[in-house]
Amino acid sequence: MSERLPHLSALRAFEAAARRLSFRDAAEELGITASAISHQIRTLEAYLDVRLFDRLTRAVALTEAGSALYPKLDVGFRLVESAVREVRSLRTASALVVTAGPAIAAKWLVPKLYRFQEQYPGIELRVLTSSRPVDLDREDVDVAFRHGRGDYPGLESVRLFGEAYTPMCAPRLTEDARHPLRVPADLRHQRLLHDDAAALPGKGAAGWAQWLRSAKVRQVDAQAGAHFGQTDHAIQAAIDGGGVLLGRVSIAAFDLSAGRLVRPFELTLPSPFGYYFVTRQGRQRESAVAAFLSWIQAEAAATPGLPP
Repeated sequence: MSERLPHLSALRAFEAAARRLSFRDAAEELGITASAISHQIRTLEAYLDVRLFDRLTRAVALTEAGSALYPKLDVGFRLVESAVREVRSLRTASALVVTAGPAIAAKWLVPKLYRFQEQYPGIELRVLTSSRPVDLDREDVDVAFRHGRGDYPGLESVRLFGEAYTPMCAPRLTEDARHPLRVPADLRHQRLLHDDAAALPGKGAAGWAQWLRSAKVRQVDAQAGAHFGQTDHAIQAAIDGGGVLLGRVSIAAFDLSAGRLVRPFELTLPSPFGYYFVTRQGRQRESAVAAFLSWIQAEAAATPGLPP
């Protein structure tokens, strides 16, 4: 009789924590709490009667036993994942799983998807939203719609369009009887809206301070106003007349073209980032993936005002 193995969830928790060297990051990947990861690993350590991690002040490190277990377990999970993908591809050859960030999915991708379904009725499309980059080698996803610089080692990427930042607001703010928006200095009479999801430290994203400097405006407090952790929430606040948002042109393109938002000033700041169609190596030649890439490229080309 073969030896009884530890529970799969404990092995999975260890593998993720060992790969990321972080209980918190492993918990985020697996969709559970950090305390649950810790519990699973302690259960595994008790079963094996060895310590797998050294718990440091703000990090973890693999012990000799953990270093011996991880590479073999990593290979094992990759083999399992590969087998599952192979079988699923036979069963759902006409299904396509796409992941995108919540904001670009809600404001740009999803409103257009009915046209893809009309054009390709035989392809079953599933859209998953996630704020974290999905691991295409480990998760059941065919295509990732990613915001970044396009450098994704081991993956294939195609640039769809760029990004830029400019003030935007509800049309009625530009026509306000008391304080109409005519020149950038008029912003001193308006509430500034901040998309904090677009201005994370080290990400190279523009903020109000940079835009105001470029516009040579000094009498406006660049930090004042309302802050939002989700881009689509910030856009909705601007649509509702809550203030002037330094917004992402690409994500707001649908609302700008529909007239729900207007751009009161011409000054636009470019972004080093763009949006990319990302797949595992070789997947872009598959019929469903190729069809979706062709369709989304056409949609990007047809969207007015998108940065290149």
